[in-house]
Amino acid sequence: MTEPIFDHDRLDVYRLSIGYVAAAFDVSKSLSGLHRHARDQWLRAAQSIPLNIAEGNGKRSLKDRARFFDIARGSAFECAAIQDVLVATDGLEDVASRELKRMLKRIVSMLTRMAMKFDGVREPSVDYELGNDYEHEHRDAEHEHERKPEPSRAPKAGLRDYTNGKSIVRPR
Repeated sequence: MTEPIFDHDRLDVYRLSIGYVAAAFDVSKSLSGLHRHARDQWLRAAQSIPLNIAEGNGKRSLKDRARFFDIARGSAFECAAIQDVLVATDGLEDVASRELKRMLKRIVSMLTRMAMKFDGVREPSVDYELGNDYEHEHRDAEHEHERKPEPSRAPKAGLRDYTNGKSIVRPR
């Protein structure tokens, strides 16, 4: 590949996906006849990976970037499934498919991390103490039979406290 000009040219995942497209095109040269539809779909899905990486990397909104990286990731999964179809129908050798899937696995891993980074959905790292949770759950279960069921009745004032005169407003 030539010297990077655009930002996406510098991304390892982009360069790896270009390598996957080249390998898919090379392998697909031998596909014809009954396999031509799978071949065409495979080549479109393979090309979709670097195209969506490049487009996503050019987005200013982090959510948009994450969305395009997710789309590229989905295209990689589609390629893996198409390869399975081609192996099952004797259009692709199992050895060649496994080698290509290794590339896809690395691409998917990288895209997953990138999408999570830009999506803004994060869970803080917490050590959960499952023993304590189980202990409280068990204690509540032991005394469950001692509780009397509460009658399910409307409030004495009816729905008057919960309305604004026109429609029912749900209490928070």
